Amino acid sequence: MEASVMEKGQVIIPENLRKKFGIKIGTKIIFEDTGDGIKMIPITKSYIRNKAGFLGTGGKLKKILMIGIKIENKQ
Repeated sequence: MEASVMEKGQVIIPENLRKKFGIKIGTKIIFEDTGDGIKMIPITKSYIRNKAGFLGTGGKLKKILMIGIKIENKQ
């Protein structure tokens, strides 16, 4: 797939990828430099669920992040 960069650095993510990865208006994205490219990682509920437990907080951080997503989605 291919896209063009707009004047302000914006790129349109194709609809099929937005649907597949749960990207909606306001979804936060992590940009990762892979050395030979850029990896985009959407911060979605499933992303947070998959990362749960790796910090050893007993789920406290997950709850805080999920509350943050709910608040952002309401705005």
